[in-house]
Amino acid sequence: MAAAIAEFGARGPDATMADIAKRAGINKERLYNYYGDKRALFETVLSDQLRQLAAAVGRPDGRAEEVGEFAGRTFDYHQQHPELVRLLLWEALGQEPAVDEDNRTTQYRNQVEWYTAAQREGVLDEEIDADYAIFMAIALSAWWVAVPQLARMLTGADADNPAERARRRAAVVRAAERIALPHDRRSSTSEGKNQP
Repeated sequence: MAAAIAEFGARGPDATMADIAKRAGINKERLYNYYGDKRALFETVLSDQLRQLAAAVGRPDGRAEEVGEFAGRTFDYHQQHPELVRLLLWEALGQEPAVDEDNRTTQYRNQVEWYTAAQREGVLDEEIDADYAIFMAIALSAWWVAVPQLARMLTGADADNPAERARRRAAVVRAAERIALPHDRRSSTSEGKNQP
């Protein structure tokens, strides 16, 4: 799996079963016998990586602040596992059906339902539709890894610097909170943050 993650992350569809087998130190035929073909191996790898992300990040509870921390945990995960973003980008570029799309859709729809319920209760802001808000929280978290060159050009900062990484995480958390926080709580929260 580690060899497949590395090869698919670096080369996407150009990765070969031979290169994966060589990196893993096994016979190519053994790889084919176990996984079938390259597409099946890619699907296994991406599905496994997404399960690990879901287990590590969880889902937010009904508070706007927890939406921010959800985004922060997602940011942390992508910083520690940048190969997942690369796999997702290769999946998007492949123009094939998404890996395990039905199950993934169900998982995301459950998040949307949770978020919508929190909006109805007045806990989360209703200005942005729940599906868009969740998408934006995920995008805020992952885009730093997806386009590190853009982050470097904009900030002039080194992504490996712990202080810079902490600053980026804090910005992701705060932006996700701002998206989720109802307007009437935004002004009081901002005022509270400015007070000594």
